Amino acid sequence: MYWEDSIIQFRNFLKLEKSLSKNSITAYETDIRKFVTFLKIKDLNISPINIKFQNLKDFIEWINELGLNASSQARIISGLKAFFKFLILEDKIETNPSSLLESPRIGRKLPEFLSIKEIDQIIAAIDLSQAEGQRNKAIIETLYSCGLRVSELINLKISNLYFNDGFIRVVGKGNKERLVPIGQKAIKEINFYFEDRNLLSNIDKSSQNIVFLNRRGKQLSRVMIFTIVKNLAVKAEISKNISPHTFRHSFASHLIDGGADLRAVQEMLGHESIITTEIYTHLDREYLRDAIIQFHPRS
Repeated sequence: MYWEDSIIQFRNFLKLEKSLSKNSITAYETDIRKFVTFLKIKDLNISPINIKFQNLKDFIEWINELGLNASSQARIISGLKAFFKFLILEDKIETNPSSLLESPRIGRKLPEFLSIKEIDQIIAAIDLSQAEGQRNKAIIETLYSCGLRVSELINLKISNLYFNDGFIRVVGKGNKERLVPIGQKAIKEINFYFEDRNLLSNIDKSSQNIVFLNRRGKQLSRVMIFTIVKNLAVKAEISKNISPHTFRHSFASHLIDGGADLRAVQEMLGHESIITTEIYTHLDREYLRDAIIQFHPRS
């Protein structure tokens, strides 16, 4: 069994049976190919079915020497384990050489988030006299109001807007759909944007049902959303390293800080596990700790 064949089969497995997104599948494949590159560099002509634990251990030591951080190493190890687990399921191998691999210990990094004042600053920095101004305002309001991932935002469909009911339907990781509440402010800004959108005379056929479009009438890219957010942060003179995902973090943190139920926030974010959502409770604890250190008379 050769590497290229096994990687293709693994990719199909992730797509068809695991229903992973294109980005997730690419990430898995990239990590497996790193291991293949290592074998070539070391002149090790070993097929996937003949890999031993020592080969994997040597590879992990190699990427560690290259300077990959603990988080990247943990992700690669996770990818290798998924790959060899797949080979077990397919009866290609009898024993899993990756079963003894241990991921490096990594501290859980608290995500960057914005205060309500900083979000208002960013929205105030939008120039509504520009052609894309109202669209960009609607994008920021939607990111913050609904806590969407970038992929969910750019793929949001007009047919999935239920403004009368106060919900939108989004397609998240693994093509899983969920209903997310949307605030009146975001609804208002999207409706204002639709007035500009309706003036576009060249809307691409494949994008007619997509909410947010570029000036050529086509679906926005992930990169474009990142660019919009980064430029607005500069204009608003916010020094934090923010991205579109920062609005998702802010959405969750502000809800929990206001007393929202953790399970409800998990549902709105589309988290598979509540453990992922619980990181936002740590944000609040961190805030409380800093507040005590700063203001308590005995600190």
